[in-house]
Amino acid sequence: MFFSIYTLGCKVNQIESEAIAAAFRDAGFTVLPWGAPLDGTNAPILVINTCTVTSKAEQKARRVVRNALRLPCAALIVSGCYAELDARHIAELATEEPDLAPLFVLGGRGKDALLDLPGFLAARVKDAPLTTLVSQWLDGMLVSGTDERPSAASVSGAHDTAFRFNISDFSFHSRASLKIQDGCDHRCSYCRVCLARGKSVSLEPQKALASLRLLEEKGYAEATLTGINIGQYQSGGLDLGTLIAYLLAETRCIRLRLSSLEPDGLSEGFIKMLASPRIRPHFHLSVQSGSPIILQRMARPYQAQAIEDGIALLRSIKTDPFLACDIITGFPGETDTAFEETWSLCRRVGFAWIHAFPYSPRPGTMAYSFTGHVSERVASARVERLLTLAREGRRAYTNRWLGKTVEAVVEAHEDSRMASAVSENYLKLRIPRNTETPLKPGVLIRCRLSSLPESEKKNDANFDALAQAL
Repeated sequence: MFFSIYTLGCKVNQIESEAIAAAFRDAGFTVLPWGAPLDGTNAPILVINTCTVTSKAEQKARRVVRNALRLPCAALIVSGCYAELDARHIAELATEEPDLAPLFVLGGRGKDALLDLPGFLAARVKDAPLTTLVSQWLDGMLVSGTDERPSAASVSGAHDTAFRFNISDFSFHSRASLKIQDGCDHRCSYCRVCLARGKSVSLEPQKALASLRLLEEKGYAEATLTGINIGQYQSGGLDLGTLIAYLLAETRCIRLRLSSLEPDGLSEGFIKMLASPRIRPHFHLSVQSGSPIILQRMARPYQAQAIEDGIALLRSIKTDPFLACDIITGFPGETDTAFEETWSLCRRVGFAWIHAFPYSPRPGTMAYSFTGHVSERVASARVERLLTLAREGRRAYTNRWLGKTVEAVVEAHEDSRMASAVSENYLKLRIPRNTETPLKPGVLIRCRLSSLPESEKKNDANFDALAQAL
């Protein structure tokens, strides 16, 4: 029996896909990389874990589904946020051509049930074809009297079904992740993810600690605390800052990296919780805009000054941390002046990277009906200006770290001579392999950044710097 999974979207989707793959592997399936050659002898169960954050993410999902429908698979299951909000549109893809693979759509809030599917199949594989078994399994999950898929809670009967995805063995990543939060209580005017994921829920502190201890026992050097909006963590009387303090106090050495943070959560009290050297000096901020007017139209819960104040606090507690951000350009009503406010803020604070993308109208959101649309040409030009600033910021940041020593986690062996690694401050490194310092994936090493890649000036290098293991 064979299995393969394709993941679109955020780190939460990635850890959920890791857990689904682990469930299939533990049930006796061979996990194939997506795109592996297939024929009638190894027709696998295929899963596509979708994203709905932008229209391009949905377009890519549909393209991946169309391509997968032509593969010799036993079943194609599409789940995730896009499947939660537009299951019917996905299901219609199977009617475009005859003789396509059997397609099944499972809403994102029932995604945790995919953890139970492998056991169901393994116990019955001698009784019926896998396609028939998948159909029986999904038919048994239908809500009585409707054509809707059940929510995660109705599938598993527990409040914390969102956290069934936490595992201790990863198939696709050498650095671990721990999901501590899901959903979002904000209703930003452009965002569809809150509609797909629902309200904020948090993992109990004791369960988070148990999972982190297990990762530490398994030998993982670091773990990323992840969620849809981890700043909304609230459980057992703890918020995100006090949870971090609790996890650090009750574990020995595992390092912690944080996924995206909201600027309104960067209070002085929270920042103090990040002083430990075990907290990686790498922070990604969901900024979205530097214009007061646009932030208000986006229904963001902060103003531009909070962004700069928060960044100043982060730099006061960490030595030259890697700071990255998300920016949406071309939001309805974004004038040239409003965009210049955003660009100027990004230049002033000196981000090491800017993830810039054009606004995408999302059905069901407040902004979907907004007037004042910005042309695609103008939005794309603004994205390119920000990406130029991002590339300049990343080069400047890497240059500041040349000759300095950092911790890094080995990710993979690129060839017999070189290994790749990610530094504590999120620089992508290439390190010469030698017999004195074994560079096994997942191992924590100390290294010194020695030089920029030769192709750095052409902006076509896939890493930031060369380094020497110490």
